[in-house]
Amino acid sequence: MKIWCCLCFTFEDEEAPLKGNNVQDKAMREGIFENDKDPESNIGNNAEDAEEAAATRLALALTDSRGERDDQEPLRLFEDMNRAMGGGGAYWDEVAPALDEAVHVFDPLPLRKTLIRFARRVQGEGSSSTAGAAAAATASGNEDCDRDTHNKRAKVYSGSHSNENPCDSSGGRDDGDEGGTSKSEDVEVRMDLTDDLLHMVFSFLDHINLCRAAMVCRQWRAASAHEDFWRCLNFESRNISVDQFEDMCRRYPNATEVNIHGAPNIHLLVMKAVSSLRNLEVLTLGRGQLGDPFFHALAECNMLKSLNVNDATLGNGVQEIPINHDRLRHLQLTKCRVVRISVRCPQLETLSLKRSNMAQAVLSCPLLHLLDIGSCHKLSDAAIRSAATSCPQLESLDMSNCSCVSDETLREIALTCANLHILNASYCPNISLESVRLPMLTVLKLHSCEGITSASMAAISHSYMLEVLELDNCNLLTSVSLDLPRLQNIRLVHCRKFADLNLRSIMLSSIMVSNCPALHCINITSNSLQKLALQKQENLTTLALQCQCLQEVDLTDCESLTNSVCEVFSDGGGCPMLKTLVLDNCENLTAVQFCSTSLVSLSLVGCRAITSLELTCPRLEKLCLDGSDHLERASFSLVALQSLNLGICPKLNILNIEAPYMVSLELKGCGVLSEATINCPLLTSLDASFCSQLKDDCLSATTASCPLIESLILMSCPSVGSDGLYSLRWLKHLTLLDLSYTFLINLQPVFESCLQLKVLKLQACKYLNDTSLEPLYIEGALPVLQELDLSYGTLCQSAIEELLACCTHLTHLSLNGCVNMHDLNWGYSGGQLSELPSVYNSSALLSDENIHEPIEQANRLLQNLNCVGCPNIRKVLIPPMARCFHLLSLNLSLSANLKEVDVACFNLCFLNLSNCCALEVLKLECPRLTSLFLQSCNIDEEDVEAAISRCSMLETLDVRFCPKHVNCQICSISMGRLRSACPSLKRVFSSFSPP
Repeated sequence: MKIWCCLCFTFEDEEAPLKGNNVQDKAMREGIFENDKDPESNIGNNAEDAEEAAATRLALALTDSRGERDDQEPLRLFEDMNRAMGGGGAYWDEVAPALDEAVHVFDPLPLRKTLIRFARRVQGEGSSSTAGAAAAATASGNEDCDRDTHNKRAKVYSGSHSNENPCDSSGGRDDGDEGGTSKSEDVEVRMDLTDDLLHMVFSFLDHINLCRAAMVCRQWRAASAHEDFWRCLNFESRNISVDQFEDMCRRYPNATEVNIHGAPNIHLLVMKAVSSLRNLEVLTLGRGQLGDPFFHALAECNMLKSLNVNDATLGNGVQEIPINHDRLRHLQLTKCRVVRISVRCPQLETLSLKRSNMAQAVLSCPLLHLLDIGSCHKLSDAAIRSAATSCPQLESLDMSNCSCVSDETLREIALTCANLHILNASYCPNISLESVRLPMLTVLKLHSCEGITSASMAAISHSYMLEVLELDNCNLLTSVSLDLPRLQNIRLVHCRKFADLNLRSIMLSSIMVSNCPALHCINITSNSLQKLALQKQENLTTLALQCQCLQEVDLTDCESLTNSVCEVFSDGGGCPMLKTLVLDNCENLTAVQFCSTSLVSLSLVGCRAITSLELTCPRLEKLCLDGSDHLERASFSLVALQSLNLGICPKLNILNIEAPYMVSLELKGCGVLSEATINCPLLTSLDASFCSQLKDDCLSATTASCPLIESLILMSCPSVGSDGLYSLRWLKHLTLLDLSYTFLINLQPVFESCLQLKVLKLQACKYLNDTSLEPLYIEGALPVLQELDLSYGTLCQSAIEELLACCTHLTHLSLNGCVNMHDLNWGYSGGQLSELPSVYNSSALLSDENIHEPIEQANRLLQNLNCVGCPNIRKVLIPPMARCFHLLSLNLSLSANLKEVDVACFNLCFLNLSNCCALEVLKLECPRLTSLFLQSCNIDEEDVEAAISRCSMLETLDVRFCPKHVNCQICSISMGRLRSACPSLKRVFSSFSPP
């Protein structure tokens, strides 16, 4: 007797991986198919060995990484699993050598260990009925080993086989493995799992892992093939033969679900299924032709509950197709081709004929509650009426895209189907709902119904149970006025003539109104609505809301809204819970006034016509005014804003702010601001740059009410004078003061009032005289000052020298563009670095040890010195005795007359001499310099080499556009010379590429 190996499918794409693996191919030729010549070779005790060989071949095929797996891999695993269970393999002893060579391809140890751990957990948590405790056991002798394979203990071996007897358990445990895993565990793992416990564990596995588990041992293979795990036979889009399918049905006669959608010869296959599988409950098929015998044979499939047919031709195209079944509950005949159909199923609950082209459907289904005949274009109005009215228990009806449906049919349905809850009549142009009464309706969808007008609302208003109403693309609809207590969701999108919306529903929670260009009036009353979006309603002028729970409103691009909308969203306007309001690009708003105790976020972006803004919103935390550039008056009374930028409102002239939590206020650019009352007790940063009309009285009032200001920027505020600066004494925490581009003459108010000042910026203060800064370097004013910016000033050379010599506590100094600065000489008068005593020329003076030696002269704390664009500076000399041990950055770029630079600074990292076109002498003693910029400098290459040779940590050198380097024609040789002079160089920027 020969045992037939089922599911021997022929797929060219599945043969390729096997051909590429010689070991697997050898095992299959010698072990799997060899014994097909001997019909009796599979009988006897060797049948189980044959199954094990086939299962092992399955594992090798599963893990072949060289083959492409398609999206039907789970079914292929399912097929191979059943091949293994068919017993059509060779003797184990014959195929084992070939398998041993390829066993490294798949190692079941990780899966095995995972399942063992899971089984132990299940066993520990399970009841005594699933007992069969796991216990380790040893076996001695081949007899015990053979007995183990037939008992409930699964003995499993790892992939690395040796010449030792696999059943020999005399070997000791080797604890030499660092991970704590013994050799005995790697070679052999014994476990006891009862069949009940293993069945429970496998119930959590999908088909892929079941097939992988099948090759571990015979017990696992038998457990994984249990019919409980193969109730569903899925052959969707598979090239399965009739014989193979018949054998599959014979192997699993208790299968409850079959899917042969897209398989060839579906009529023959389904006839086998109907006749063989007596417990079949779910049947799915399609993409073929189903003959009349199938529908007559359905009655024999007593347990069938669900039949799904998709994209099929039913019958021979002439006769009526009968579907008679006493227990069928769900029937789907979608996208099917049939002339007439008759359904007589007393237990049927749902029926879908969607997109089928039958001309007539006779229904006898007294319990049917869902009918879908959407897009059945050939069904006449009378046929639809007859089908629907024959189902008195109907609750859901989808007749969308049935263009012939009339109001008369709807009236008949309403009278017959008193329990109808859901109706989808979208794309039915002939219905208007006149005289139609559907009192139990909860969902009504009327998309693109050209017959729906404002008169239709009278019929809809009788559906007092209505919860969902969709009226998209109803082009003749002009107004909607409904008072429905249960309405929750309404949609009105692309209704071209829709102009007036009046809704009253305490349960309304969602409303979608979009692209209704004629809409100008909205009146909504609801206790549940939380979010309202009415974007791009260009003609909306009137809005009335009584929505107690409304929290978010978006009225973007509602260009016709007037100032009256402010009353709607203020206290008493009907939205007491409103938190977010968006009025972007509402260009008709001119005077905005909100008084709301709930508003948290307000956006007025692009509201260019607003001239007046008044907010009394104690919870307001976010305000956006971008593009509101015509704002003239602004009042913020008791707002919770923490930061505010009004610099984008250049026409603002009157400002009143009372914000107890504000910490940052920016008025930069409010050039006409003349009256400002700022009461922000927590304010720390105020930027009033370019507020040219801001006067002393305003500044004094602000400093008195905002005592915590730390940063104050008054750049280009020419109206601020001594009285305003004296008021800075109230600012005990002021650390940054910017008075750049002002007309100050006397800085004494600053020296007396700002004792904690750390940063002082005086750019372009051209009216300061040479003695204005004397308190800094003579009287020790501003003792904690660290950063001073005197760029583009008119101080004389002596004042600058005194400042550099005496203010050693400065860390950042900017002298950019100072025309009176001629030299930066911190050495002996007239002395050169080379003329200094030898102790100063040696690198020993620059060592860490000598830095900390006590010398009478104090160390300079200067870290950054900027002298950019000083046209008259000719010489820079910073010798070691200048004690600039903290200097990190020196910028002398754009100093056109600078000829000589002689710098010796231990910690200098950055030196910029770009565009110093007169530079001729460069001497550097900067061991920690990393970046040197010499762009457009007139200096010889030899001088550059000599300078960088004393900079042992230099990484970046920029010598682009150097005229003398052009004559030298910098090439790979000159680059090599530079790198030889300074081996630490990593990047050299040059204008020329190597030849």
